[in-house]
Amino acid sequence: MKEALQDPIFKQIATIAKASNVSAYVVGGYVRDTLLKRKTKDVDVVVLGDGIALAKQFAQTCGKDATYAYFKNFGTAMVKTKEWEVEFVGARKESYSRDSRKPEVTPGTLEDDQNRRDFTINALAISLNDDFGTLVDPFNGINDLNQGIIQTPTNPDITFSDDPLRMLRGIRFAAQLGFTIAPKTFEAISRNRERIKIISTERISEELNKMILAPVPSVGFKLLFECGLLKLIFPELQAMQGIETKEGKAHKDNFYHTLQVLDNLSTESNDLWLRWAAILHDIAKPVTKRFDAGNGWTFHGHEDKGGRMVSGIFRRLKLPLNEKMKFVEKIVSMHHRPKALAEDGVTDSAIRRLIVDAGEDIDALFMFCRADMTSKNPQKLQLYRKRLKEVEQMVADVTDRDALRNWQPPVTGEDIMKTFGIGPSREVGFIKTEIREQILEGQIANTKEAAVKFMLELGKKYGLTPIK
Repeated sequence: MKEALQDPIFKQIATIAKASNVSAYVVGGYVRDTLLKRKTKDVDVVVLGDGIALAKQFAQTCGKDATYAYFKNFGTAMVKTKEWEVEFVGARKESYSRDSRKPEVTPGTLEDDQNRRDFTINALAISLNDDFGTLVDPFNGINDLNQGIIQTPTNPDITFSDDPLRMLRGIRFAAQLGFTIAPKTFEAISRNRERIKIISTERISEELNKMILAPVPSVGFKLLFECGLLKLIFPELQAMQGIETKEGKAHKDNFYHTLQVLDNLSTESNDLWLRWAAILHDIAKPVTKRFDAGNGWTFHGHEDKGGRMVSGIFRRLKLPLNEKMKFVEKIVSMHHRPKALAEDGVTDSAIRRLIVDAGEDIDALFMFCRADMTSKNPQKLQLYRKRLKEVEQMVADVTDRDALRNWQPPVTGEDIMKTFGIGPSREVGFIKTEIREQILEGQIANTKEAAVKFMLELGKKYGLTPIK
């Protein structure tokens, strides 16, 4: 396994460890990812002795560009260089109480340290000692790595009960690596799913985000559904699963449709928040579902209702309540509009409104709409793609012709107040709205000159006189 330790940094650590009369091993993610030919610059080093002291010596040999930080309570230290992040920890064994995932830690052997690892593929260790490069693999993790299997090194019920976050980590690894969870391990996840309730929302969301960024993110969500975790951590998404039939009419399964949209989008974009928009775009369908005897199942207003649901979901999952959330709200609430234009016909006025309302997110909106095409009817799919492309071309044409890219009103509320010598009032709002509507309807040009002229006409309508 010496090929995994080719960089000089590993010989450097080995030399310091030998001089300090301690044994050291590279463990965990770096070993796993390197053997899988996945690029990584994060290294975990287990030390049979004082890991913090070894880290400090290593940092001193790395020069002024290295940063060193230690966390005495956890017995760990981090050294960051230009290329690497190396975490040092003393070998340890852990014991857990029932109501916490924070273990009692005592010094241990390499065997103890490997026993506490979550999965066999993360329990691999490579020696930095006299037998430099030797693989220490007590659980045959190398075979699991080669076979693409995720399983725990020890009793899975104990592994997941001790630290329930490992259940989400196992599913996340399956999604990221394209691996299969061993049946006994997956059954233990299902049995221990209620234990997830002791995990903080922040840690759960961190794992969800990693699943969402996986190459095929639907893998993780299907596993969450199958083991029963999804209902506990994301009930709104769980509620979308299922097909209801009435009077011989059925609607599609919105849960699996959502996952297909997410996978489609993932072939075009790595943007986490656009992928979140894919997950949430139909989130309001369960609460807006109605049966119309003449038309079958309807979900009227689900996009508007879904947009309003985003903030509540983000708050509960402790996701950022900032411009990222507003972006998701916008995509969710607007996701049906390009499709409606493609199906019902297009006017310049409707195109202008779409451009102005979407603003700088217009390209992301169309990317989402392409991903939202999941019909199993090839002819229907081809026709929709053709029409959506026509709408997108019209958006480009109108944007260029009417200078609407990142549109801002040519006359602001401040302009109106200065012109007529008034303060904030309903009249200011009325004038701003009418100017906007006339520009979007194509009745006046999108220029300062045309907007000011129309503003003066509106001023007369509301009994306002320009000040000189």
